[in-house]
Formats: sequence, structure tokens, C-alpha cells
Amino acid sequence: MSNILHTVNKSPFLNQTLKHCLGRIQSGDSVLLLEDGVYAALSSQPWAMLMNPSHQYYAIKADVEARGLGEDKLLSHITLIDYEQFVELSTEHSTVQSWY
Repeated sequence: MSNILHTVNKSPFLNQTLKHCLGRIQSGDSVLLLEDGVYAALSSQPWAMLMNPSHQYYAIKADVEARGLGEDKLLSHITLIDYEQFVELSTEHSTVQSWY
């Protein structure tokens, strides 16, 4: 079975990248939020309802910290990872799809 790591680096405040990505993910896929995409991890925003907890979601911890987002403000099903773990995720999935 093919599984995809979807990477989103754009802020959901500024465009529809996250919405388009979430409309395409399937069972076994994962989503990685990086750069300004980490704003999608905020639990207080309306797009949080689109992020089905049955999928795996990750965010780059350094990007979360660089934007001053506290872990207590993030969705509970977001796993914070470092860049080494990002590389590991990339190799664990059959495809990496970047959303711009």
C-alpha cells in the first residue's frame, strides 16, 4: 500500500494550502507542518476541526518555537519532531508531497 507524507509550509491564515491538502489525504498518510505551516497546529483555530485525529500529524518543533507557539496551544494529536525525524518520516513513506 502506498502512503504519502504531505508537507505544508504555508500559513492557513494566508492561503488554502492546508485545506487542499486535508481534502486529499487518505488512510495511512501523514501530514507534516513546517515553517509557517505550523500555525495550523493551533487548537483554537477553525481549521483544527478539519484535522481528523485518525491521521498522523507532525510539526517541526524548531518552527513552532521560532513562532512563539506554546505546546499547550497545539492540537493534542500533533507530534513535535526535529529535522532528523523529518528525514526518517520521509524514508518511511513511499512518497513526499509538498503543498505550496
